[in-house]
Amino acid sequence: MSFTAYYHSPVGWLRITTDNTHVLRIAFVPGAGTGTALSEQPPILRETIQQLAEYFTGQRSAFELPLRPMGTPFQQTVWRALQTIPYGHTISYRELARRVGKPKAYRAVGNANGKNPIPIIIPCHRVIQSNGALGGYSSGLHIKQFLLELEKKFSS
Repeated sequence: MSFTAYYHSPVGWLRITTDNTHVLRIAFVPGAGTGTALSEQPPILRETIQQLAEYFTGQRSAFELPLRPMGTPFQQTVWRALQTIPYGHTISYRELARRVGKPKAYRAVGNANGKNPIPIIIPCHRVIQSNGALGGYSSGLHIKQFLLELEKKFSS
């Protein structure tokens, strides 16, 4: 069974989906929808909203939530590697490919990055092009830029 809540973040609405114990998805959405009644929300859903609120106000630089992203074994490997990129730092797609043991597979790494089902918490926004350009972001470059600037502001 899954549960859904909507959180109005500084970059827009987020739809958060969990099961009883794990975060399953976070999606940027145009507006709030109908979520699970507050009285029926599992603690993990409320804790996810709390930690996101702390992140956006600079009070949290690392998430402490159990995650269950669904993807291929390669995608899972990339998503685990993303979680090792420190708050306020960036790496290139090429470096991420090297870290997952596939140094020539930077395009595949970029594709896995784009399919990340739990953005922000799995920080795919911290991956940029080798030349320093932002590269892509599934929810729009303005959101990626906002997240990077937020982390830079609170990490200095």
